[in-house]
Amino acid sequence: MASGPLLDVRNLRVTFDTRKGPVEAVRGVSFALGREKLGIVGESGSGKSQTGRSILGLTPPPGRVEADTVTFAGRDLTRASAAEMRAIRGKRISMVMQDPKFSLNPVMRVGDQIVEAFQAHDGTSPAAARTEALEMLKAVRIRDPERVMRAFPHEVSGGMGQRIMIAMMLAPDPDILIADEPTSALDVTVQLQVLAILDDLVTQRGMGLIFISHDLPLVATFCDRVLVMYAGRIVEEVAAKDLDAAKHPYTRGLMNCLPRLDDRHRALPVLERDPAWLDA
Repeated sequence: MASGPLLDVRNLRVTFDTRKGPVEAVRGVSFALGREKLGIVGESGSGKSQTGRSILGLTPPPGRVEADTVTFAGRDLTRASAAEMRAIRGKRISMVMQDPKFSLNPVMRVGDQIVEAFQAHDGTSPAAARTEALEMLKAVRIRDPERVMRAFPHEVSGGMGQRIMIAMMLAPDPDILIADEPTSALDVTVQLQVLAILDDLVTQRGMGLIFISHDLPLVATFCDRVLVMYAGRIVEEVAAKDLDAAKHPYTRGLMNCLPRLDDRHRALPVLERDPAWLDA
């Protein structure tokens, strides 16, 4: 197994030009990802999703992505050509978007979409791709994969839609999976099942996982390490098991805002923001 991080991001910046001037969605983010489960947490608008999208070159116009380096497999992705990024995107680094069920093509059968993913990245024959697609659906613990292969996206549940998208993104056997709120719309039971699938596949394949979420307790139990983002910057990095002992006042504020079953009468505090955090 190669030494060193799978991904090394240095001074990543994402800027959107607006009528009122440039808005910095991501401001100088730096981190490294190994063969681990890395959580990125923060409020809506903190830059979590834009960080994940920018790594794959998926920032929509008028957004601009700049960085000192974004190094993957010895290559700086900020200097990669469009053809090089197409070869990496999906095959080497995959991304599960928010509400992944709605990322499926509504007029194509589920099986055809997974087969297409195999063929696009591996060039396998239709028959071989179909066999692999069935195996991938079994790997994400879908019962009766033959029936699911014939179904259209609207015929499957939300939890099954999540699993199908995970199967599709993992079909090319990528080195890194970026999962953007993959369990946000699921009930707790299905959420735990999807997390168990991700955990097993990451462990078995030796992948790196970037898990983007609002759910701090979930990230604390599922991930190995956590980056806390505020206003486009990383304000704290902490081992997931030590998230309860985080020291930054923003992280502490997020933790204190969580309701507690053992303290029903406590009023939830309002997170007081310090302007100094913007430049911390």
